[in-house]
Amino acid sequence: MKPEDVRARLDHPVIDVDGHIIEQIPEFQRHLRETLGREAALRLTASPLWSTMLDSDLWQNVSNAERQQRWLVATPWWGAPGNALDRATALLPGLMAQRLDDFGIDFSILYPSLGLVVAGVGESELRRGGCRALNNYLAEVTREYADRITVPATIPMETPEEALEELEHATATLGLRCAVMAGFVRRSLPGAGETSQAQLRMDTYGTDSDHDYDPVWARCQELGIAVTSHAGSMGLGFRQSTSRYMYNHIGHFGAAHEALAKSLFFGGVTHRFPNLNFAFLEGGVSWAVGLYADLIDRYHKRGGPNIRGLDPEAVDWGEFDRLLDLHGGAALADPEARAMLRAYSVGRPAELDDFSEAGLRSAEDIRERFVDRFFFGCEADDPTTVWAFAKHANPFGARLQALFGSDLGHWDVPDMCDVLPEAYEMRERELVDDVDFRDFVCDNALRLHAGMNPDFFSGTRVAAYAKDFLADRVDA
Repeated sequence: MKPEDVRARLDHPVIDVDGHIIEQIPEFQRHLRETLGREAALRLTASPLWSTMLDSDLWQNVSNAERQQRWLVATPWWGAPGNALDRATALLPGLMAQRLDDFGIDFSILYPSLGLVVAGVGESELRRGGCRALNNYLAEVTREYADRITVPATIPMETPEEALEELEHATATLGLRCAVMAGFVRRSLPGAGETSQAQLRMDTYGTDSDHDYDPVWARCQELGIAVTSHAGSMGLGFRQSTSRYMYNHIGHFGAAHEALAKSLFFGGVTHRFPNLNFAFLEGGVSWAVGLYADLIDRYHKRGGPNIRGLDPEAVDWGEFDRLLDLHGGAALADPEARAMLRAYSVGRPAELDDFSEAGLRSAEDIRERFVDRFFFGCEADDPTTVWAFAKHANPFGARLQALFGSDLGHWDVPDMCDVLPEAYEMRERELVDDVDFRDFVCDNALRLHAGMNPDFFSGTRVAAYAKDFLADRVDA
């Protein structure tokens, strides 16, 4: 099936929430010099991080033996499309806009490629200036194609202050309507200094964060900006192979997203900001289906008043002793042994309810805090996308808000013309119905972005459909 065959069957637009643009390095460097000055720009482009972004880092230039000796983690390589037309399309916004009709896509939000890691630069001046330069560059090169494509502002998150500063510039000066936040901030463990990866922890802005990020969430809500994350976790934890990029890559987006989603949920962010949408991109939805079910399961057993069912003070210790006398034998008759058994798992933390900040009255509230607020970007050929719509299996009959994220511009897409037909395969196989598919490739994108800002799609190819969609929501 070709894109035009799929479109002939649809009565709605196709919105891509996560394509990619590959930065034109000379132009990006020009903006870096204009924003940072020549000396600071050179420091950024001379850094190991910059080399990694350019697919020319140290890992590729040493032997396997040296990689293991120094434990150099395998980094991405050959990440661009493998044919000339698609490779050029990823570099040239005008060509991308021109070819969207060939792909069967009406509108695409194009995320940066190299820029996804700029927000993680350690040095404050380079991080903030790098994000500012990236946003200026992307806004400039995509502005004339705004009816078909847009780009998110890249927002540094080391502190709430720097995030707010770049949000204001991106919206007020550049007119950008969406944002991608760094999914976490690497911070040193107390007393560890700033030397090794093993001495770092990940701050995910909600639970146990160094800062109060509520001013950032409040400003996003005021501006009508959905918070999106494209964070990955390659090089962290179990994803530190020195020889296999794929070992480090598989599952890394979902792992980073799960950490952020849990932090926002347990930290009460989705409770305090009930009108703020969050999207987790390129990680699929399978991790979220599992997390949603786990949250409900754990709440039933340990959340709110349910934790009292595990309170050691509620144990009938007399009955416990009777059962040990009856079945435990001589070894457990010893008073010291009996005392050791009584002492198992009886410690008492100061706070008993791990769910206290989430604002829950019952397990059903988890659906509102999680399903209603979170959106999940899925690639076209991901067979687990159908799990989002499995209301017969998901707790409380939930349908998670899966989004069509093409990943145009990266190696994941061998042929850009294949993405829509691949996405439609789940409908052809009757794994989802027409409503599910419309939500996946269109309406959930409107809920995410137009649900925050009714004018998000104004002036675009999908403006009329978006207007009718929002009117129907009001009438309903």
